[in-house]
Amino acid sequence: MNIKAFSIALFTVLIWGSSFAAIRVGLQGGYSAGHLILIRYLIASVLFAVYALWPGVKFRLPRKEDLLRIAVLGWIGITIYHLGVTFGERTVSAGTAGMLIGSGPIFTSLIAMFVLKERLGKWGWGGLIIGFAGIFIITIGSSGGTSLNIPKESLYILTAALATSIMFVYQKSLYTRYTSMELTAYFTWAGTLPFLFFFPGLLHDLHHASMEASLSALYIGIFPTAIGYATWAIALAAGKASSVSSTLYLEPIVAIVVAWFWIHEWPSTLSIIGGIIAISGVILVNIKGKERVPLTEKAPSSIV
Repeated sequence: MNIKAFSIALFTVLIWGSSFAAIRVGLQGGYSAGHLILIRYLIASVLFAVYALWPGVKFRLPRKEDLLRIAVLGWIGITIYHLGVTFGERTVSAGTAGMLIGSGPIFTSLIAMFVLKERLGKWGWGGLIIGFAGIFIITIGSSGGTSLNIPKESLYILTAALATSIMFVYQKSLYTRYTSMELTAYFTWAGTLPFLFFFPGLLHDLHHASMEASLSALYIGIFPTAIGYATWAIALAAGKASSVSSTLYLEPIVAIVVAWFWIHEWPSTLSIIGGIIAISGVILVNIKGKERVPLTEKAPSSIV
């Protein structure tokens, strides 16, 4: 990988990984989960609109025949994903959430077998088993490791990981007709519409939330949500997609470290062990498990 692509990809992973702690700060500082999501995506939607209308930018409108597919994928990959992550982080630590989302490519590989007819070798099946074992350990660790009762908030985050995996599999063919920035903007606008349900009471939260919480909401709307996708598209264009995408393995580590420094939060030891196992499964599937062009060729295998 060339230095430019690696540097831009690393920057993107850093801001994506930091979003999990920023969400926790927003929730702990006075915002409800629904209002935090709405603020984040109103900001991102406006920024993408500015980009689309910027003089000199070639931004195409979607084809009529693609509108329904784009809308449904936006609702799955944006709406359901962020409902799951943000409502899940009301009780699940930022680092644990990052590890659960980081294991998302396990779901992507499984879905791709049925939808795209992609075949897994013995290493791939081994990686899937290891990955799901790690996910199970993470979720048990999120409950304190005292019982086999899996907290519903952890299930919300796992639903988010599944949602983004569905999105990445089904959006693959759209990249033959649209750029990464165009599709990200379409998905953002479509996914934002259901969040308007949370508009009542938004002004109350804006007035009563702490300054740190409001700055965190502003941060995740501008950096991980909008700028992150722009820099990721630049990194993919500047370097080899498979090499650029390998930096995503660092995202759960970033989530844990940032949460530790920012909000003094650390996942349980059991969750960390599960995270190591799960990410090992992800790496095994993607490197040894199949001989194909990665699903991350045009899009990230994680989203924030």
